[in-house]
Amino acid sequence: MFRTASRSFAASAWRRAESPSQLEAAYQTGINISKAQGVGQRGFLDAIGKTPLIRLKRLSEETGCNVLGKAEFQNPGGSVKDRAALYVVENAERLGLLKPGGTVIEGTAGNTGIGLAHVCRSKGYKLVIYMPNTQSQGKIDLLRLLGAEVYPVPAVAFDNEMNYNHQAKRHAESLENAVWTNQFDNVANRQAHIETTGPEIWYQTGGKVDAFTCATGTGGSLAGVTRYLKEKSDGRVKSFLADPPGSVLHSYIQSGGKLAERAGGSITEGIGQGRVTDNLKPDIDLLDGSLHISDEKTIEMVYRCLDEEGLYLGASSCLNVVAAKEVAEKMGKGSTVVTLLCDGAYRYADRLFSRKWLEEKKLLGSIPQHLTNIMPQMNRLTPRDRLPNGADHKIRGVRPRLRRVNHDAAEVNTAFFPDLAPHGFFDRLGGFEEAGQRAVPVRREALGAAEQDALAVC
Repeated sequence: MFRTASRSFAASAWRRAESPSQLEAAYQTGINISKAQGVGQRGFLDAIGKTPLIRLKRLSEETGCNVLGKAEFQNPGGSVKDRAALYVVENAERLGLLKPGGTVIEGTAGNTGIGLAHVCRSKGYKLVIYMPNTQSQGKIDLLRLLGAEVYPVPAVAFDNEMNYNHQAKRHAESLENAVWTNQFDNVANRQAHIETTGPEIWYQTGGKVDAFTCATGTGGSLAGVTRYLKEKSDGRVKSFLADPPGSVLHSYIQSGGKLAERAGGSITEGIGQGRVTDNLKPDIDLLDGSLHISDEKTIEMVYRCLDEEGLYLGASSCLNVVAAKEVAEKMGKGSTVVTLLCDGAYRYADRLFSRKWLEEKKLLGSIPQHLTNIMPQMNRLTPRDRLPNGADHKIRGVRPRLRRVNHDAAEVNTAFFPDLAPHGFFDRLGGFEEAGQRAVPVRREALGAAEQDALAVC
């Protein structure tokens, strides 16, 4: 008998009026849960969770299984981390650690910061983020746009007192009415997935799920979903860790609990770990195994998902998809395997679809031969390949007037040429696709007559 998880979090992401039993009834009657909810009264907060399951058609056909991806990129903040962000904040409220006008502080290099920024802005809290200074300027600018105070600090190991997580903790301790949410070891993170993601998967599949797999960073998603599915199925559902290069968890599981030194790295962000976090620790023994997924396989799947499924996914999502395919092959035909599609590729496009970046990482050859037209040729397109008919002869004078500046992809300034932006003009100026280098036009008033003509036809 499934033992209902402790409901100790007030006003949690899994709203009290929406218990698993009510959700089960909704699925049994064929009601779409998102429609059955009606209007969310808490705005952004009520939009978190209840993401759809997507059947990955080509991989399902290849394996003879149902390979399903949970579309976490449809959370309002764009990633699976919205769930944990809401839970850690509302847990702090319940414990009296955070009162109106308070400050939330976290050390994060990825989507947790973005999720927290949305949640804090929605609730009226201040947010302070510490992150390694290796992160892109675009990510920093996005967090600041969402209202966060951001401190990029030198990237050092976790055991160094100047690690960004430790600096975040000290900052919180120096303030009144402030909380360090501690995403790695705050088990409210894990609880979010016990109470929301796990039940959603169970009822969306009608309980017909045979295996679950995903990578882990904080450990919350893997541990929480594993705990729920194991208890709900009396141990029938299998669970597997997917691990990128540079992480120690695959070797930890395969060796029976020996923690190796962390070495190397991966192109993926937000996943992989050098220790067993408090979120993962209670449930790591429930895992049925682990898989090591190479960057080469991940990049191949980025392009396959875009081409075959129409899904524009980030690297961590595609690592999970590779793992789901391999687990499906292990489980045998007819099995149903679920994974998480953590986020989209929008924040990583200047790398995942950049010829120069892929060549630097020695991953260009990982793109399937029949898909090489998706990225390399796009980088070589000329303006006339993207402009309306008749515009090509008038655009010749524009490109020489462009100047190169250091900018992230998210910062490309199209304000001066709004009419060209819909035609992808700024995205397709060959030779400017490298990470950190973008074409930015001079002001409209500085253009010559021929250049003004080029704009007029758009």
